[in-house]
Amino acid sequence: MSATKISCVIVDDEPMALNLVESYVEKTPFLELKNKCSSAIEAMEFLRSNPVDLLFLDIQMPDLTGIEFSKMLPKETRVVFTTAFDQYALEGFKVEALDYLLKPFDYAEFLAAANKAHTWFELVKGKPQPQVQVASVVAPAEEKEFLFVKSEYKQLRIKLDEVLYFEGLKDYIKIWLKENPKPILTLMSLKSLEEELPETKFMRVHRSFIVALKNIEVVERSQIIINNQRITVSEQYKSRFLGYINSNSLNI
Repeated sequence: MSATKISCVIVDDEPMALNLVESYVEKTPFLELKNKCSSAIEAMEFLRSNPVDLLFLDIQMPDLTGIEFSKMLPKETRVVFTTAFDQYALEGFKVEALDYLLKPFDYAEFLAAANKAHTWFELVKGKPQPQVQVASVVAPAEEKEFLFVKSEYKQLRIKLDEVLYFEGLKDYIKIWLKENPKPILTLMSLKSLEEELPETKFMRVHRSFIVALKNIEVVERSQIIINNQRITVSEQYKSRFLGYINSNSLNI
């Protein structure tokens, strides 16, 4: 784990829940607790002069719900929702929460969410990369040469020829590009992305990897080497991949 520190605030109208999350934060080395608040209104007042990286935010609170409050936060402040009601999961996803903890949760579940936040901030603070989400495009998949991605209210164009591979990280994807030592991080699933990519240019070879076929340098046993990165071809995808290799091999 690197030295990246994540400043955070806990917001919950239940004192026991507030104290429990505080105890979890205090034993997580990369989290730095700045305050704990019993309402969104109190948190709003604090954040005006004390910006932080992350909120552990309850959803169902009086006066202003966690969902409503999250929509008012600056784009630099990310959220992990904590709630006893699982029907809010979809709403949490729509406002791009980093994770969603369903009460009662233990420290292992909390730490998994904290680690996800740590991974996100590692990438962003290592080399500023806005969170992006792949948008749909009109052209048929086979004809695509680029994808537009939504980034901080802007549409960026990513040339598919510049992509080395896509790496899945639970609910996120790292997009590795030829001339960029740091990946672009996006909130979506590999399955959704796979449906957008041209099959003639990209192939899924592992539950966590989609590779750009033209950038494969070496195939060694069950591993692909791209830009010095070794990617294992899993059994589930091996047959299709070997078919591609055989169809493009010289029979001497």
